[in-house]
Amino acid sequence: MTGATYVVKAFDDKAKVWKTVMSTKDKDQADAAKAAIEQDGVRAEIETIGRQKR
Repeated sequence: MTGATYVVKAFDDKAKVWKTVMSTKDKDQADAAKAAIEQDGVRAEIETIGRQKR
């Protein structure tokens, strides 16, 4: 069990900031969303937030 959360972000050229598009625990879904965003010519990235140990 990884417990990782994948946050898909797109770069807003007008505001010059990264904006969160979605978050999911499914890596394949995050990869598909990133690919769809990039098809439209927008920069995209996936940030992985792992489960923290206590």
